[in-house]
Amino acid sequence: MKISIIMGSHRPEAQSLKVAKYLSKRLTDLKVCDGVYLLNLATADIPFYDEGLKKKEGIWKTNWEPIENELASSDGFIIVSPEWGGMVPAKLKNFFLLPNTISMAHKPALIVSVSEGFGGSYPINELRISSYKNTHICYIPQHVIIRKVKLCLNEEQPADNDFDKLIRPRIDYSIKLLGQYCEAFIPLRKADFNFNEFPFGM
Repeated sequence: MKISIIMGSHRPEAQSLKVAKYLSKRLTDLKVCDGVYLLNLATADIPFYDEGLKKKEGIWKTNWEPIENELASSDGFIIVSPEWGGMVPAKLKNFFLLPNTISMAHKPALIVSVSEGFGGSYPINELRISSYKNTHICYIPQHVIIRKVKLCLNEEQPADNDFDKLIRPRIDYSIKLLGQYCEAFIPLRKADFNFNEFPFGM
């Protein structure tokens, strides 16, 4: 079983990247899955959506197609999003315009929101409202909000504050729960059912 982590910040040295790397390590340490793919949208050379995507030529073939293959071979996803002005970053919104109708479809996903302060709830709402329509991604009811992120998940420092102490067990619980959903959804996708009869959501 394979889980892909989508890191949605534009910043190459983002706190969200720190979180994504921590999640990747915990997925491995807890043996939730056999493989982890981490897509860093800050460094991945993915253009904004245009009609060239449908032709699968040029950069869409060289840069996007390998990423889409990784998504298609995944059984579940973790979406890591910072909160910028109460919103999801533009590159992450753009990302959800790109997958074909089967690469992420009917696969469970966990949303992890990141805030330097006491926010973090808006990306949860935004992703649940608008990113599932054509991807058919299935967000699990559980989500994680990492507040005061600079105090949390730092490998060079022990968990010596309440934010860090409280969030680490919740992360472990959430990714183990995601693993259970991933296992449960595998037979669903193998069912004798035409999932592509209506490829685009209403």
